Amino acid sequence: MGTEGNGSGERIGAGQAAGKCEARAGLGQPVAQIRGILAERVVMSTALDPFLSLQALATYSGLSRRKLRDYLTDPTHPLPCYRIGGKIVVRRSEYDGWAASYRQVGQPDVDRVVSDVVRDLG
Repeated sequence: MGTEGNGSGERIGAGQAAGKCEARAGLGQPVAQIRGILAERVVMSTALDPFLSLQALATYSGLSRRKLRDYLTDPTHPLPCYRIGGKIVVRRSEYDGWAASYRQVGQPDVDRVVSDVVRDLG
């Protein structure tokens, strides 16, 4: 990351403001003063959200490659993937979202559910 001087002997990095910066509203009126680091842009990095092969996804998820292949073709809730040439890869964040849809908390109380349904019918 490149740095440059700000005239006061301090070194500042890219995206870091020297002193105050004022954001101005449409009429030229200051709306905020910011001191410190300013984000110039957002960069999505594949290092944080990598593409995983089925073997790597099997290690990450704890599921077998065979089960993952079954999920790729599941007619009701398929695992999102990318087919690049003959290789199948899955983005880790997409797998996490897909797996989160299967989240369950506790076991349902079947007797209570049946009682509620019977009560509502009667």
